[in-house]
Amino acid sequence: MIKEIKGQLTAGKARYAIVISRFNEFITSKLLGGAIDCLQRHGASDEQITVVWVPGSIEITVAARKLAQSGTYQAVICLGAVIRGQTGHYDAVCQQVSRGIGQVNYETGVPTIFGVLTCDTIEQAVERAGTKLGNAGANAAISAMEMANLMEQI
Repeated sequence: MIKEIKGQLTAGKARYAIVISRFNEFITSKLLGGAIDCLQRHGASDEQITVVWVPGSIEITVAARKLAQSGTYQAVICLGAVIRGQTGHYDAVCQQVSRGIGQVNYETGVPTIFGVLTCDTIEQAVERAGTKLGNAGANAAISAMEMANLMEQI
């Protein structure tokens, strides 16, 4: 018989760190609310959740790495909102933050979840922060719980 391992959608006893960018806070605060609400609805207590604010999306990765290396958290959720402007800065930020979060995953073995919106317009960001297209923060929290549970089983 084939052995199958699946992560469950429950917070369990795991501890979760949420790293969140202050830049575009009118969007990121909605992502944070969605993530916390999701974790709590799946059984997490306030004591299981730590929120770390950083200046912008670029700084998410260094904080996420430190949290993952601490041995305290079973998953790190990274939340931010990068919205295209009039310069090429958008592409550089998106590339660096996505690469950095992936690197934290590989280096630490701690599930580090990419919940950073990369949008062309403010309207797209608003849609992904809890209106038409759901809340990307809640989606990231679901991934964090599933991966924390999965890693415990492996």
